[in-house]
Amino acid sequence: MTDFDHDAINDSLHDESSHTPVLLHESIESLRIKPDGVYVDLTLGRGGHSAAIAEKLSTGRLLCFDRDRDAIDEAAARLARFGDKVTLIKSDFREVAGRLAERGISSVDGILMDLGVSSPQLDDAERGFSYMKDAPLDMRMDRGSELSAADIVNNWDYEELRRIIYEYGEERYASSIASRIVSSRPVHTTLQLSEIIKSAMPAKALREKQHPAKRTFQAIRIAVNDELGALQEALEAGERLLAPGGRIAVITFHSLEDRIVKKFFADKAKGCVCPPDFPVCVCGHKPTLKVVYRKPVLPTEYELRDNPRSRSAKLRVAEKLGLGG
Repeated sequence: MTDFDHDAINDSLHDESSHTPVLLHESIESLRIKPDGVYVDLTLGRGGHSAAIAEKLSTGRLLCFDRDRDAIDEAAARLARFGDKVTLIKSDFREVAGRLAERGISSVDGILMDLGVSSPQLDDAERGFSYMKDAPLDMRMDRGSELSAADIVNNWDYEELRRIIYEYGEERYASSIASRIVSSRPVHTTLQLSEIIKSAMPAKALREKQHPAKRTFQAIRIAVNDELGALQEALEAGERLLAPGGRIAVITFHSLEDRIVKKFFADKAKGCVCPPDFPVCVCGHKPTLKVVYRKPVLPTEYELRDNPRSRSAKLRVAEKLGLGG
């Protein structure tokens, strides 16, 4: 595996906020940034990854996406020193192809995705993402979206609640939690919901190291923002946009996201998909991506010590193949 130049990237952020994004060094080095290339950060957040990319550009260009207006506004000040080199776009990243086409861009040299909830969203109690702080049920990454956590918790039927808690939260007590939520309506706040979740779980589950509401809150947040559907669409659009030799780097924080990314990269890296008993290939399928690292890149012990939120992070990277495969 490549040795990542941590010091060089730390130097590039010399005058930035003390916040360092998860797997910053590894993801930036994996993109192999060309000074004159075109790059896309599909998850702007605080702009830490974007600043590190922009530092490596001379005549190149960086386009940054986020559906959270607060993130766009905060990052605008941080990235202002790069001038026209950086463009900020308020948009769901599933719309990347259309938004780039509006700006005359049909191919790019690299794409970065840092998935999940950003620290500012978690830390801002009124956003309703945290099960540790009381706030109205919200969880919308784009505050202009119609669907909120309150809508799901108070209006979805038992079976839909059970399904998302089980599938998106991988919660083994999904049935009892969904039933307790339905019987406790109306539910108005995050701490109220957290207590309802805990009341539906056996005592042994409450003694686990992980907060008992974590998986259910994750499930509701994913449903509110259609995170898995958006991820699949963004991966498909990103693969088509990449120029030969370009790379896509994706940082995930839970197994659902990681499985989607792993499967997508593996499928695009396959050659023939004919049944094994076919004597010759008739499908004509050619691989379009090459998986760069056989196993995901994980945070170092130093990063884990410095930022406990990085403990579940995984970085996967793929490279676009030329027409010859």
